[in-house]
Amino acid sequence: MIEVIILSLVQGVTEFLPISSSSHLILMGNYLNFQNQNLSIDVSLHIGSFLAVITYFRNEIKNFIENKELFLKILISSIPVMITGYFLVKLNLIEQLRNIKVIGWTTIVFGIILYLSDRYKINKKFDNNFTYRSAILIGLFQVLSLVPGVSRSGIAISVARFLKYDRFDASKISFLISIPILFALSLFGIKNLISHQSTSFSILNLMSILFSYVISFLTIKFFLKYIKKFSLNVFIIYRIILGIILLLIVYL
Repeated sequence: MIEVIILSLVQGVTEFLPISSSSHLILMGNYLNFQNQNLSIDVSLHIGSFLAVITYFRNEIKNFIENKELFLKILISSIPVMITGYFLVKLNLIEQLRNIKVIGWTTIVFGIILYLSDRYKINKKFDNNFTYRSAILIGLFQVLSLVPGVSRSGIAISVARFLKYDRFDASKISFLISIPILFALSLFGIKNLISHQSTSFSILNLMSILFSYVISFLTIKFFLKYIKKFSLNVFIIYRIILGIILLLIVYL
């Protein structure tokens, strides 16, 4: 149960903060011998995060019915990373990127990019200025998040900031784009479970979904409150420190 709580904490927090969930889960897999870190639990964790984001943004999702153009833009932003990720997995290329050296460098480099983007002057709001151009650009650059350490939310926020959206709206864009991506990840994971004939659902799976849901929901809520008052510096500093530690481990 303790392992499930820790995994839920890592998934729920890092999925939505600009610090890379994949890198933290890989690091845990390398340095902690968790017995419950398997495909079934991973799927449950992503389902919990998906349920949390659609719960928090339920009003925006309801508006998709009336504002089909906004839904289309969100979908367009999510398609490049889903298609590219699918082929990387099918071609077994994704595993070649899952190493500490790559994570160390990407954590630092994209931390610096996040810092540079956060210096940009603000003159756009999401409600009035989220164009197809913005959706396409954010979607294309989000493909980089398939490399561990980049961070899907981090690169989405960075590109949105470079496009001169304020911090809150850049974060909101990142969260909304995560909805179809997490939905696709959940479906892909369930498909893999079925293909591996591992459809048994235990109390650990239910607890994983519940813990991941609660932690993800709280992360979204408090991050959006935080970002209204403060810069992204705390996440940038964390990324730089983590990246340096990982590179010291690799090269020394």
